[in-house]
Amino acid sequence: MKSETRSCKDLHVAKATRLVLELDGHEVAVSNPDKVYFPEGPITKRELVEYYLAVAEGALRGVARRPMILKRYVNGITEEPFFQKRAPAKRPPWLSIATFRFPSGRHADEIAVDSRAALAYVVNLGCIDLNPHAVRAEAMDHPDELRVDLDPVPGIAWPQILAVARVAKQVLDDHGLIGWPKTSGSRGVHIWVRIHPRWPFSAVRRAAQALAREVETRAPDLATARWWKEERHGVFLDYNQNARDRTTASAYSVRPTRDARVSMPLPWDELWSCDPSAFTLRTVPARFAQRGDAHAGIDDAPCGIEALLALADRQDEAGPPARAAPEDKPVVITIAQAKQKADVLDGLERWKRRHPAVATRLAPEDVLVDTNRGRFTAWYRVRINLKNVPAGEHPPAEPPDPDYDWKAEWRGPGTD
Repeated sequence: MKSETRSCKDLHVAKATRLVLELDGHEVAVSNPDKVYFPEGPITKRELVEYYLAVAEGALRGVARRPMILKRYVNGITEEPFFQKRAPAKRPPWLSIATFRFPSGRHADEIAVDSRAALAYVVNLGCIDLNPHAVRAEAMDHPDELRVDLDPVPGIAWPQILAVARVAKQVLDDHGLIGWPKTSGSRGVHIWVRIHPRWPFSAVRRAAQALAREVETRAPDLATARWWKEERHGVFLDYNQNARDRTTASAYSVRPTRDARVSMPLPWDELWSCDPSAFTLRTVPARFAQRGDAHAGIDDAPCGIEALLALADRQDEAGPPARAAPEDKPVVITIAQAKQKADVLDGLERWKRRHPAVATRLAPEDVLVDTNRGRFTAWYRVRINLKNVPAGEHPPAEPPDPDYDWKAEWRGPGTD
């Protein structure tokens, strides 16, 4: 490992402007290693690279040979990331690529991280968390991972998330599947199931949906499989994470949170008693060195999804869950949409000040903060579910504040 400076006049500056790592027989340059990525700490890009190298065995197990969308925080967590779906045109020759091919004849080459050098390379590009697809480069149309994402609605506490995880484990056990849990690094829990790469995305998604509906059936007061956000309660089992275009933060990913929290693989017995905030960029390496990877055996335990697909058939015969009748559907209004999350949250506060009586009637889950993926970056929207507000007290119609035109990003300059 060696540091370099850009020119002679920089030699008096203590901070290195370029760090060169020798990994797996390759040189990987880390630019601006002392740039602060997490203000609280503070934590630099150098420390982020060092973290991933310290847990490389586990991190690589989660991403090896998987195509990855690059979610790039080039200036750290204080600015919104942008998404890069295709591998850079100028890239090291040793970097592995996985190719998605589409019916139109188009294709997309994505980076597939399979070495410590590749891991350091993508982190240098600004990837704080790693977001791979559920397929491997050698079988791009057949997932080898079924993903169970327990996503709590606002206001749901950790004990309820764990209660739903217990039910999800029971459903997996009852259908002959081995679940490998991890904290999401955000507010929820992920359960990964290694499967044989025999089924297309549509079948794997259908199996995940069947599992979600079964969990809801067994714990209707705690969990939901309802796709419509305004009808959710408790913990949502997001089966759509198994769709072809979806990626999810992998094991040992550092999440863009104030405390640099990690998506931490755990044995089931430890999950039930853990505090997710205990797993951070600065605490996990020592634990990893001491205990190793709780998911070390995941690739040795592939499962079949036949039993879940049979469950899906039985659910289909019983009919899909009914949506609320028109007269019972909640009224949902959009009050803000913007490019930056901070701007929609500011808009929410202004709306509350304009409508204080309505605001006091809202439960935490009535404020719907949506993250939507645009062409290159995310954009944000705040909606209000007025189910707890009598019809006579609904606020008057008004345009969103702010009112970002998200379609402009897709139209591009000079188009209608």
